[in-house]
Amino acid sequence: MYAVIETGGKQLKVEVGQAIFVEKLDVAEGDVVTFDNVLVYSNRTTKVGTPYVKGAKVTAKVEKQGKAKKIIIVKYKPKKGSTRRKQGHRQPYTKLIVETIEA
Repeated sequence: MYAVIETGGKQLKVEVGQAIFVEKLDVAEGDVVTFDNVLVYSNRTTKVGTPYVKGAKVTAKVEKQGKAKKIIIVKYKPKKGSTRRKQGHRQPYTKLIVETIEA
């Protein structure tokens, strides 16, 4: 059994018991999150939504909030003396454990 959900501008294929990383959600650790934007649901038969499957939802428990590894951004223009810039970024995320998929 799996489902394809939409969250944070992305689409994710999820299964029960799977740990997923999504864009940061404004919830506390230990809370339960429900996703109603289910694009595809598959158990024995596959249901494809137009755009969403009616009555389908995915519930997940928040395991932790965190930040990803730092990436370094370097901007440089040759032959221009003062255009070197170095910048770092750490993207925040929410780690979820998928508990149930209902349709």
